Amino acid sequence: MSIIVGFLTGVLASMGLGGGFVLVVWLTLFADVGQKTAQGINLLFFLPIAFISLAIHLKNKLVNKALVKKMALGGIAGAVLGTLATRIIDNSALRFLFALFLLAFGLKELFGKQAETAPAS
Repeated sequence: MSIIVGFLTGVLASMGLGGGFVLVVWLTLFADVGQKTAQGINLLFFLPIAFISLAIHLKNKLVNKALVKKMALGGIAGAVLGTLATRIIDNSALRFLFALFLLAFGLKELFGKQAETAPAS
């Protein structure tokens, strides 16, 4: 089952659809892994997937490099701050915050305004 979850997580992550959610939920609920450890595993798992996906997206000209440059500094600062925050937040609180985030994200997806899509040509 872990191989199947890993495969599905890789597919979702490579498409930018949040495969990490699947992996963290699987690890914490079914594999009896602590929240912080699951998030660390998710980050390590994500690196090769991100590298391969980025190479393919760059080749297909699907990356807005100007936008990436604008967002990178904030993303790096957020990553440092988030990593430092995990040192002071215990596993149960982190798990609760993660659940709240998943709930908010799910509700937004269900009830939020959907962007219009261009008609298929």
